[in-house]
Amino acid sequence: MIRILDGRGKMPKNIVQELNRPSQLEFNEERDVVNSILWDIKNKGDKALLYYTNKLEGTNYSNIEEIIVSKEEIEEAYDSVSSNLLEAMKLSAKNIRLYHERQLQKSWITFEEDGVILGQRITPIGKIGVYVPGGRASYPSSVLMNVIPAKVAKVDEIIMVTPPGSNGKVNPAILVAAHLSGVDRIYKIGGAQAIAALAYGTKTVVKVDKIVGPGNIYVTLAKKEVFGFVDIDMIAGPSEILIVADGSANPVFVAADLLSQAEHDPMASSILVTDSHELADDVREEIKYQTRDILTKATIEESLSKYGCIIIVDDIDRAIEVANGIAPEHLEIMTEHAVEHLSLIKNAGAIFIGHYSPEPVGDYMAGPNHVLPTSGTAKFYSPLGVDDFLKKSSIIKYTKDALLKTYRDIACFARAEGFEAHARSVEKRFDKNELPSG
Repeated sequence: MIRILDGRGKMPKNIVQELNRPSQLEFNEERDVVNSILWDIKNKGDKALLYYTNKLEGTNYSNIEEIIVSKEEIEEAYDSVSSNLLEAMKLSAKNIRLYHERQLQKSWITFEEDGVILGQRITPIGKIGVYVPGGRASYPSSVLMNVIPAKVAKVDEIIMVTPPGSNGKVNPAILVAAHLSGVDRIYKIGGAQAIAALAYGTKTVVKVDKIVGPGNIYVTLAKKEVFGFVDIDMIAGPSEILIVADGSANPVFVAADLLSQAEHDPMASSILVTDSHELADDVREEIKYQTRDILTKATIEESLSKYGCIIIVDDIDRAIEVANGIAPEHLEIMTEHAVEHLSLIKNAGAIFIGHYSPEPVGDYMAGPNHVLPTSGTAKFYSPLGVDDFLKKSSIIKYTKDALLKTYRDIACFARAEGFEAHARSVEKRFDKNELPSG
């Protein structure tokens, strides 16, 4: 059962230190396995990819071409998905597209004195690899969230990989979401071997420039290891939610939202910070009530017992300080003056304001991206967005007159840093009698 931590009279940093927070990076044994798989895929290509896919996914592919999803498979997927789910995915895709179109930046250029031209050119990344998890559940929402911002950015080619079932097929909802969002190629591969194939390329799998999308510990470690060969979005940890609530909050709502994250994974973190002892007790009882017949009960109970916590603090200002110290992936503000408290939030992946903005709204329908920084990285990372699929190039053009005005300063800077050739690079463009003496 979720524990209660009395944080009254304690400093926020001390409260944070008392929490048990999981990490997906301290797995030496798994890292050795990942590195072995990466080496095999890099050096043996399709042969190793086929071997690991059959071994680890339980498939029985006889040749590498079978990992490629065909048009017929996508058509079959549409026949398998309910009309209600299809319409929900279409509405979700529309909202995600509209939200991310607002993020688009334009190239710009300025014309300064003496003919100097300065600017910034924004261009899309060439090829993107999107990893979509399998395993515990299928995540068509993850497809939409990762692919649509890349399409808005006008990425040239989007490659999706996702682990098949032992029958060699991919969940139909994932294939439909991929088709709706505009994926160009889909491969039925997963795990570290899929990340390696995207990073290094094989005869069958296209090498990409960047890999995005969440996965298990093997996927996470593999992304970390291939960073440098390709770019990655972020190192994702277990899902987490933190709710700041006062006595105005409904304990039924609070408990339900905590459970919505706890059912993700046994390592998920669900935390309530409140100044109301009554609310804390009511939420604890409500959690017991709501989990009595839920299908994901085992996962929820393991998650809450290890990483769940109800923290009682002196007031809501202190609760927000604790929230900023934790820097949660999802932050819900369930207070009487929730909008006013928004301005005090410094660190959070996504912020949900008020009693009727539950976290699943962000997961599926609102439009902002649900790929968010975890494990406290919201202090320096942002949600996945259009910028993650764009490159920025600086534009610089000087005329002779413009360079003449400043080349002595440039040469001075260069020599101060020990770069004589840098200094001469600007000086060589002018007559010797224009050079500084000494």
